[in-house]
Amino acid sequence: MTKLIFVNLPVSDLARATAFYQAVGASKNEQFSNDTASCMVLSDTIHVMLLTHDKFRQFTPKKIADAKTSSEVLICVSADNRNAVDEIVGKAEAAGGRVDPGPKQDYGFMYGRSFEDPDGHMWEVMWMDVAAATAAPSLANA
Repeated sequence: MTKLIFVNLPVSDLARATAFYQAVGASKNEQFSNDTASCMVLSDTIHVMLLTHDKFRQFTPKKIADAKTSSEVLICVSADNRNAVDEIVGKAEAAGGRVDPGPKQDYGFMYGRSFEDPDGHMWEVMWMDVAAATAAPSLANA
């Protein structure tokens, strides 16, 4: 069975966050969305649950981190090619996201950039030529 991933993100403005993820290329699954949550579909196996802070608090007793000042997680998704990386990051910028908060990565066989959504959640978008990566030296010392 194929595994699915659901990334749950607390957001301060559900409508703004939903519009941002739609602009980046996600589609909204209305079946699992309401006035407290938007289920954003990135692919057949990756979904982002945008949750109001009140809704997010129902799942954890921990304080919600301010993703604009703290880092709890860095989410990375793959792209089909180098141009797709730039296209997705460009869409994020056009939708009001902060572009390249982390350094660009270009190893020839691997290329990545990043963006932050309006709430400060950081996403990397990465392309890799798997065959070339297998033959490349280790990145452990990069």
